[in-house]
Amino acid sequence: MRYLTDRKLAEGLGSAKSGVKHHWSMILSSVALLVLIPLFIFTFGPILGAPHAEVVAYFGRPFPAIVAALTLIVGFRHFAGGCQVMIEDYVHGLARKVTILLVYCLSYAAMAVGVFAIARLAL
Repeated sequence: MRYLTDRKLAEGLGSAKSGVKHHWSMILSSVALLVLIPLFIFTFGPILGAPHAEVVAYFGRPFPAIVAALTLIVGFRHFAGGCQVMIEDYVHGLARKVTILLVYCLSYAAMAVGVFAIARLAL
């Protein structure tokens, strides 16, 4: 018969000491997106369907380019964090680590491509 206390049974199953930080980063990114998404819609909407030269001139100005880049960066960071929570809930073992790594790689790659495209338009 094993004589284990409740603490010994629960040891190693508790907090990873990063839950609060992750929760606050998700809260902050969602509040930032609450501001950035309407700004993005109102800056991107008027130029939608315009000729290429007009779009390049529009994104050559700093405000629309910065709003679009910030929306992409914060949006993909929020996406990666949300996917991480979902994966941690439903995937176990080595597959969990590999899937989280792939999601973060996908997120940062998409973020880099988007910011590069905006920078290319702005220059």
